[in-house]
Amino acid sequence: MVGLGKFEFPTSASQTQNHTKLDHNPNKSKELPNLSFTDNHFKGKTRIENVQTEQYIKAGKIASEVREMVRVKDWIGKTVFEICEEVEGEIEKRGAKCAFPVNASINEVAAHYTAEPNDPITIKDTDLVKIDLGAQIDGYIADTAVTVCYDAQFDGLVQAAEEALGNAMAMIKADVKASDIGRTIETAIKKMGFKPIANLSGHSLDQYTIHAGKSIPNIWSIGGFSLSDSSAYACEPFVTTEQGGGFVRNGKIKNIFALNSRKKTKNQEADKLLDFIWENCNMLPFALRWITKEREEKEARELLDFLVKKKAVTAYPVLIEVNEQRVAQAEHTFIPNENGVTVTTKTE
Repeated sequence: MVGLGKFEFPTSASQTQNHTKLDHNPNKSKELPNLSFTDNHFKGKTRIENVQTEQYIKAGKIASEVREMVRVKDWIGKTVFEICEEVEGEIEKRGAKCAFPVNASINEVAAHYTAEPNDPITIKDTDLVKIDLGAQIDGYIADTAVTVCYDAQFDGLVQAAEEALGNAMAMIKADVKASDIGRTIETAIKKMGFKPIANLSGHSLDQYTIHAGKSIPNIWSIGGFSLSDSSAYACEPFVTTEQGGGFVRNGKIKNIFALNSRKKTKNQEADKLLDFIWENCNMLPFALRWITKEREEKEARELLDFLVKKKAVTAYPVLIEVNEQRVAQAEHTFIPNENGVTVTTKTE
């Protein structure tokens, strides 16, 4: 899942930055009322211990298997509802939980579109579909994505995203600067005649936290941080055409959500829904589809709208390329070390 960059842009690339569902700042969690900080999910361990590494790797193996299934399957004629439900089912069938709703973002929609209940949007043979999926075991997340292309004229976009990702993985080890990763990604994409999306980025990961405060840019940037061998990260180049603006904007649709507060609302049914979200998703993103498995859709929508208005839940918009040009994406999760990197979502 994509995070919006928290790095400084060069003057020529300056643009107002927004936050997405992925940009959960763990430092702000202390301000959230009634969050259970005695829960194991919030013990705040920062060092990747053996058990954590093992869980990251298990989640990565599952996520990579599902991603490769997605890569080779013919989705033409399938609805995005069918895609999201099938991919999420494959994650669960392998023994993990979904770290977030599967994203099926088509053409100029760069990220953050997941299916509505019974969503009728159907994949055509001209579509470029970014399928972003996440698996988690005990809150340790594997985040990976692939772009499925059925129109040969856009194969180059897909190849550019994959090559940029491969080049980035090849240079990673502990203490490498995030800005240098951004430079590598940008160089690879531009060399192939395309543009990186400047205001989308990869991100650090933590237990039950999809964006743990650090960003891996897709362009060269001033300053930044150095990779730590005590952290896991996701790297995800986004690529658009030469005609693209190289930025994304917020769309009108908001169909991915995340818990913001557990403070009681004095609405009994809404409070029950808050408890359901916490018990099933923790602070990770979720979709309306997941709630309609427990409640009627009309009631679920009304309660979710109420919780958004009460700021107990945050709704996040889809992200659209500013010139409405097509976008491709590739993504891996990795853990750097002194000698190189463990790419948890790489196939054997």
